Amino acid sequence: MDKERNEMKQKKEGPAEKVPAPVKPTSGKPVAPTTTQPVSGKVATPTQPVSEKVATPAQPAGKPTTPTQPTSAQAARPAADASAPAQPAAAQSAKSAQPTSTQPAQPASANPSDGDRGEEVVRIEGLWKKYSKKADYAVEDVSFSCYAGEIVGLLGHNGAGKSTTLKCLEGMLPFDKGTITIAGHDVRKEPLLAKAQMGFVTDNHAVFVKMTGMQYLSFMADVYKVPTALRAKRIEELQEIFNLGEAVYNLISSYSHGMRQKICMMGSLMHSPKLWILDEPMTGLDPRTMHAVQEFMRAYAKAGNCIIFSSHALAAVAKLCDRVVVISKGRQTDALNVKERMKSDPKFDFEEYFLQHEGKN
Repeated sequence: MDKERNEMKQKKEGPAEKVPAPVKPTSGKPVAPTTTQPVSGKVATPTQPVSEKVATPAQPAGKPTTPTQPTSAQAARPAADASAPAQPAAAQSAKSAQPTSTQPAQPASANPSDGDRGEEVVRIEGLWKKYSKKADYAVEDVSFSCYAGEIVGLLGHNGAGKSTTLKCLEGMLPFDKGTITIAGHDVRKEPLLAKAQMGFVTDNHAVFVKMTGMQYLSFMADVYKVPTALRAKRIEELQEIFNLGEAVYNLISSYSHGMRQKICMMGSLMHSPKLWILDEPMTGLDPRTMHAVQEFMRAYAKAGNCIIFSSHALAAVAKLCDRVVVISKGRQTDALNVKERMKSDPKFDFEEYFLQHEGKN
């Protein structure tokens, strides 16, 4: 009975002691690695430092944020400071720009050929013209340019090709080779635009003789579309120069040669052309009118216009022209800057020069 009791007691105590022993460690130690408490503790401890480590790099990364807050405050200050140096930079750029703009301007003005030369109004390149297939060329390979503010003389003997060159320039005659432009407009491709920029006085002073002078001037104003409000003023200005007086109301058929020359010149100026072309303009003019025309030509060129005229009056050419182009037997023999030559050589004889170069061919 005692053995049974001891066995029963051992059985009761054995498992009772064994059960609480593992239960206590299982509730404490084994559960610690397996249960969530130690895991949460261990994970929490690394996660907290991880979170702290992440936060700490985030804070250094956030240090730009912490500076960003001051930078937002400081950014305005450096921005204001940046704008402050930007002004001296702009001032310095302006100061640096001023000498660069002024320095090239000085050599440009120092060169008289470039400083006095305006925009190109006329360009003739490689002009060839013959009147029939069997005939010789009336003009052979003539090339020159004219600029705003210039008076250019076209010189040569009778039949040299002066009038042919001017009529090709004006568009009255077709030409075989070459190009002609007036104020950038090709005479062949844009004839109306080119002719709108010019006024032409022919050598025969052709006008409508069955009109009165006033009717002819009104007709020319209509052709060039001069506004009505400007016509009376323009006619008054031209009357002061050419002085037709009351004869402007008479029929042109009653005019003398000189009076027809005057009305023809007045009609060519009604629209204030950029280019004024005159073929023998001084022929038939009395001395007073000739002087008035010369003064008007100077003033008209100084206003930014260009004048080309042919003449045998060498004294008038030397007095008026900035440059001359010499043509002999249809060929261009020389081009001379008259003003520069006369400045460099006060004893320069223009008539002797012309006689030497006109007979080259």
